[in-house]
This record gives sequence, structure tokens and C-alpha cells, in this order.
Amino acid sequence: MKIPRPVSLTPKELIILDVQGCSLCARMLQSRRVLSEHNGDWNAEVLFVAEAPGRLGAEITGIPLSGDRTGDRFDELLAKMRWARSDIFLTNAVLCNPRDQKGNNDKPSNAEIRNCSEFLSRTIDLVDPKLVVALGRVALGVLRTIRPHNCNLKGCCGRIIPWGDRHLGVLYHPSPLSQTQRAWTLQMKDAESLALFAKEQLGIRPSRQQI
Repeated sequence: MKIPRPVSLTPKELIILDVQGCSLCARMLQSRRVLSEHNGDWNAEVLFVAEAPGRLGAEITGIPLSGDRTGDRFDELLAKMRWARSDIFLTNAVLCNPRDQKGNNDKPSNAEIRNCSEFLSRTIDLVDPKLVVALGRVALGVLRTIRPHNCNLKGCCGRIIPWGDRHLGVLYHPSPLSQTQRAWTLQMKDAESLALFAKEQLGIRPSRQQI
């Protein structure tokens, strides 16, 4: 059901309203739409893209990558980078929590990712960051549909490359499951390297809260 639009809305208010009224994905109709003021600084220099809200995390808190172990690990990565949540923007390739028939977290389908890609593209344009950081393969893949790039997760992890008029950074998703692909100690080093590149190449400084 479409939510009626007030006469005068800012672009940020408009995209939040459009997301709240979205009904494109049948299995997510009852899920929370995780895009709001709680996603971070809408004028941030750095925008992170993860995969989807977690059942025990953002589905409950309304804040991406929070309230569960994955969120705790993301906070560890940010601390290693000396960045604070208040200075970044954080969103997902899919803005609602996908679940399987047993009610557990599930991978978003290609169709669900496509349905949300317009919202992601609009969000990137609105925030207008210097650097977009993909957290994992799903995020990296959807960003390729918005603007082409030649990165793969393993080859580009911890690096920053030019991406149109912005730059693209790549890290593994902070889910505990990602440790089967890359050890957590290495993921922390990747995050530290990426933050150093951001400082040296783009002038993105550590958060005042982390200095």
C-alpha cells in the first residue's frame, strides 16, 4: 500500500517515505524497512554498504549492523579504522530482513537485490560520499550494477580504487561466518589498511571521537 506523500518533502524525507511504503518483495512485507535518521550522517564522507538487516540485529534496532554479533564485529572494525558511527553512513544492499521458511536469516535473492538497487543508488547520490565501502560480495555485486567496476572481494580487499567520480573500498562482511573465508585478524588488518589509504589518498581523517 502506497503511503500518501506530503506536499513538500526534502529528498532525504522522500526516499525514507518511499522505502517505508515499498511492497516489491513478497517475503519481506512484514519486515522492518531499515532506512532512517539512524543510518548515520547523511552528509558523511564515507558510506558503507552491507548485505541486509539481521533478524536479531537491525530488524529489532532499526540501525544497520547493530544489536547482534555481526554488529559488534563491525564496531570492532570501525574502532580499528579510528572512525565513529556518527561520522559515517551505513546502509544495506537490501533494506529488509530476508528469512527462510524456518524464520532464519537468508541470503537476499537476485530479484530482491534488484528491487532495492534504486534505493541504494538514490542514497549514494543523496549522501554524496567521497568513499563507498562494500562489505562483502553481495554489496560489491550490487554496486557493480550501479556503476561498473572490476573488483572482486579477494583481490581488492583492503584497497581503494577510483569509481566514477567517487572511490570504492572493499572489505569482507563482518559476519562471524566470513571467518571461514578470511581470518578475523586479517580482516582487521584490511580495515586498518583501507582507513590509511582513505587518509592518504582522499584526506579522510580519523574521527575526532577516536583520536
